[in-house]
Amino acid sequence: MRFLGVLAFTIAVAGCQANEGSDVASGDALNDRSHSGMGAVPVEGGTLFRVWAPNASGVSVVGEFNAWDPAAHPMHADGNGNFTVEVVGAHAGQRYKFFVSRGADHFWKNDPRSALVAGDSRDSVIVDHGAYHWRTPSFRPPPVERQIHYELHLGTLNGTWRGAIDKLDHLAALGVNMLEVMPPAEFPGEVSWGYNPVLPFAMERTFGTPDDAKAFVDAAHARGMGVLIDIVHNHYGNVDSNIELDMACFDGDCLGAAGSYFYGGNRARSPWGWRPNYSAAQMRDYIVDNAMMWLRDYRADGLRWDATFAIRAIDGRDIEEGWSLLRRVNDASHSESVPKTIIAEDNQDSPWVTRPTQESGLGFDTQWDNWSYHRLFGPIVARNDGERDMNAVRDAIAHSINGRATQRVLFSENHDETGNLNGNVRLPNRISPDDPASLDARKRSTLAASIVLTAPGIPMLFHGQEFLEDGRWGDRALDFSRAQRFSGILRLYQDLIRLRLATDARGLRGGNLDVFHQNDGDKVIAFRRWDAGGPGDDVVVIANFSGKSFSTYDVGLPRAGRWKVRFNGDAKAYSSDFGGSSSADVDARTGGFAPERDHQPFAGSVALGPYSVVVLTQ
Repeated sequence: MRFLGVLAFTIAVAGCQANEGSDVASGDALNDRSHSGMGAVPVEGGTLFRVWAPNASGVSVVGEFNAWDPAAHPMHADGNGNFTVEVVGAHAGQRYKFFVSRGADHFWKNDPRSALVAGDSRDSVIVDHGAYHWRTPSFRPPPVERQIHYELHLGTLNGTWRGAIDKLDHLAALGVNMLEVMPPAEFPGEVSWGYNPVLPFAMERTFGTPDDAKAFVDAAHARGMGVLIDIVHNHYGNVDSNIELDMACFDGDCLGAAGSYFYGGNRARSPWGWRPNYSAAQMRDYIVDNAMMWLRDYRADGLRWDATFAIRAIDGRDIEEGWSLLRRVNDASHSESVPKTIIAEDNQDSPWVTRPTQESGLGFDTQWDNWSYHRLFGPIVARNDGERDMNAVRDAIAHSINGRATQRVLFSENHDETGNLNGNVRLPNRISPDDPASLDARKRSTLAASIVLTAPGIPMLFHGQEFLEDGRWGDRALDFSRAQRFSGILRLYQDLIRLRLATDARGLRGGNLDVFHQNDGDKVIAFRRWDAGGPGDDVVVIANFSGKSFSTYDVGLPRAGRWKVRFNGDAKAYSSDFGGSSSADVDARTGGFAPERDHQPFAGSVALGPYSVVVLTQ
């Protein structure tokens, strides 16, 4: 690192901001740029501190480097609401706070850009992001059409970043290749899902240190898996409290709500907590810098933005500053030299969310598809076969956003739908409340997963789903002994993921779909997936949503010749009490009923087990 005086540092930062969209390699010398010179920035011989406190009459930095003396290092006002000082001798690992004055009132505040907090008093800690030695500098994530996402909570997976590393071999063997980590930023208390951040730049201390997080990313990269970070900027803190929310009234003036960092008036509160003030340039910078911190300092391979609808609108009315903020940060994310996957949880099924910014969209690569989830969920959990709505199944399979398969993330479980809010439980419990390990629960939950892993979109699993984890998810530890107890179910997921990525099943990653067969009476649906078409490309998926077994079932086929059974969800290899329906290959024929019904030139007969999927390729 080079030594920077305050003036030189400011000039250097301005130059970096002016070139924000430039292509900069992901290296260890990104600390200055990724933080825009705000917070605590280690420089040679000391640390530069800068904080935004527009209504403060004075600010000083106090810490272990000056015996916590408010008079030792007063910060000078930059004239734009920022206060700055360079402290010689202050170094990484030391604790600090800001001593904020407003007239005769004084407040001890954590740095809003703290990278870590420590101790019972939750002091901010100086962190040097450039000190970590990366072992996987050449890693590149898979392209979106090859991505298999896996949502996880660190506390649930194995307690901490370091503990989670111990489970990466299991995930690599499962075959997933993008790990979506639920929000790891500092939250109040010891237990949380992470959707109540109070210091968005700070690593949640119960999970470990910034270096621990980087070691997890490094270890995932070494196993061929990318890492996505879930971030929350639609609100900070909790809905009814400012407990531990250091940014609230930061400079002593609450402005009738929560102060300079937050909106006032009818925009002040989201459904979950205080809404950041997107109209303030300093808060827009704050949020952009936070996103880029994860992508640069932690080398995350993408971000999942929580509840973007609450950033871009309120009560059906657009927040223009929220739209411009999201466009700006997505353009910055996509300017990185290593591709990043940027996901929205928007829940409004809006095509504008995933349209490019140059077409007036928000520029997200993809978005969670709750619309399709709820259409698939009903037929899966319905008590009787007669209640299974095959139109809803068809809609879940065929739903498209802007005509692009990869613009939706498809799932049958996620944290909201399996968590302990509103009585939600895991899918096996929804299917069979009294016995979530029952044959019915195993069959229908894996039927749902089979649709997710063969339909267009980016498929996502929720941690533990692969070994039939049950109950209400909170953040309790996964029971990995279930991977042995339900080893066949685990194998089913592994086989589906391998097939999804197989060279000779390219159609499962293609953008074309034809749902050509829908039998409402027998509850069977079939669809074709393809990219360019032809052998090794065309894939035919037949799904039985009934408890009835078919020894022969006629279905249309797009081409003559032999079709191989590449997956049979009724195989006894997955469970000894599965039906074991025949998995013989299928010879296409001309004539008969199926081609006329399915509008295909050929037909074939396939065996279908109850609540099972069969996949054919040539």
